[in-house]
Amino acid sequence: MKHRCRKIPPASARLAVLGARAASLLALFAAWEIAARIAGSRYLPTVGAVLAALEQEIASGALPHHLGITLARVAASFVLALGVGAPVGVLMGRSPVADIVLDGWIVLLLNVPALVVAVLAYVWFGLTEAAAVGAVALNKLPIAVVTLREGARALDRDYAEVAQVYRLGRWRTLRHVILPQLYPYLLVAARSGLALIWKIVLVVELLGRSDGVGFQIQLYFQLFDVPRILAYTLSFAAVVQAIEWGVLQPLERRMSRWRR
Repeated sequence: MKHRCRKIPPASARLAVLGARAASLLALFAAWEIAARIAGSRYLPTVGAVLAALEQEIASGALPHHLGITLARVAASFVLALGVGAPVGVLMGRSPVADIVLDGWIVLLLNVPALVVAVLAYVWFGLTEAAAVGAVALNKLPIAVVTLREGARALDRDYAEVAQVYRLGRWRTLRHVILPQLYPYLLVAARSGLALIWKIVLVVELLGRSDGVGFQIQLYFQLFDVPRILAYTLSFAAVVQAIEWGVLQPLERRMSRWRR
């Protein structure tokens, strides 16, 4: 007797995914708590100590203030890098001349350490907000370019020919033929960019800013205050994870709907 596969309703599937993620995080915190109690060191605080430090920083207003400033820098750098990198990548993918001319620049930027870019930006342009955001965006730019270049090279010519047959025009061809094929590459660039940018932002803040999560981590590092270092780290990681679950993943499902 054949058994039919029962489809899980969308709501049940989402609850199952959330349950699995919650269980995984609880297991992580449990392992952390056990390790901290076994170590018995102030350099490996318990989960309760970190949560207490987190509560104090929120109550004082310090954490929301510095977290908001860091997120603003992340957003500005992200928009700048993707806004410039995506068109350049598509241009390089569609134009052999542009690819030859710009390829050396992209390879150079890919291999220059982020720390060097940040230091030079501060030396040349001063300890300014523009230098900080520009240094972060410049580190992300070549990755966006390379990702979108590969996407532009992988465009299906059959779709372009169909668009020509039906005389869709440039705008409709871009909207209904080219962009849907580039969406996966845009999402890859967005995901990798977000993961890279927030790490570089902390380094830039540590080197030359007087506010932000990176500055606070540097301050508490000098005081050997591990609970507060972990409190700021976890709060920022939680926000980035929320962006991944609440924005990028739903956006990916919506953009890939046309394939189904």
